[in-house]
Amino acid sequence: MSIKQRFDLSGKVAVITGSSKGIGKSIARGLAENGAKVVISSRKQDAVDAVAEEFNSEALQAIGVACHIGDKAQCEQLVAKTQEHFGRLDILVNNAAINPYYGPLEGSDEAIFDKIMHVNVKAPWILSNLAMLPMKAQGSGSIINIASVEGLHPGFGLGLYSMTKAALIMMTKNQAKEWGRHGIRSNAICPGLIKTKFSESLWSNEKLVAGYERTVPLKRMAEPDEMAGLVMLLASEAGSYMTGGAYAADGGYLISG
Repeated sequence: MSIKQRFDLSGKVAVITGSSKGIGKSIARGLAENGAKVVISSRKQDAVDAVAEEFNSEALQAIGVACHIGDKAQCEQLVAKTQEHFGRLDILVNNAAINPYYGPLEGSDEAIFDKIMHVNVKAPWILSNLAMLPMKAQGSGSIINIASVEGLHPGFGLGLYSMTKAALIMMTKNQAKEWGRHGIRSNAICPGLIKTKFSESLWSNEKLVAGYERTVPLKRMAEPDEMAGLVMLLASEAGSYMTGGAYAADGGYLISG
């Protein structure tokens, strides 16, 4: 098999949460363009259907399955419907997340803490456990958890979010350690500041963006499509010996002074 062929995902089936827009949609498109059959998933059926129809019109294989990842029953349905339609599950990208609070640690209340932990940590844990079963049965699989540089390096105002992403990175490492014997790999991607709807409260702050762009070596924010290439590597045979890693795609944020 040539190096180029190792990136080919033909015959593989991928589920991407939070994929009706932003990073998730870019990741789903990249997987589909490399041959995977993709399951577009987010909370609203009309939103996922629209993306699936867009992909199918371009000769990419996709279906839409609505799922609120905070609801275990809906997660079970997501995995079940994927298997019913495509017969297998090879790649899970835990991308969906929330950040309902910006401010100091002591400024939040318990309800916000519980909500962000539930969606950003508990939900990916549940969905990964569900996906592990078919992956284990077929002897292979790749789980890719979308974390953040905020899970590696503390910043002001994002403390709760950072805590959830740090937990997600450690979950990734434990998945890799425990499930490697089943042929399942697990890796985390840690993006920096990306211009998406999710992070609009940050990049719409001109002063914050100016400071960020002065600080990072590449002098700019990222676009959503710039995360897709790393996912292609981790999802495919090209990354077959990569597991338990946390890979930053941050324009050099972590090395900036």
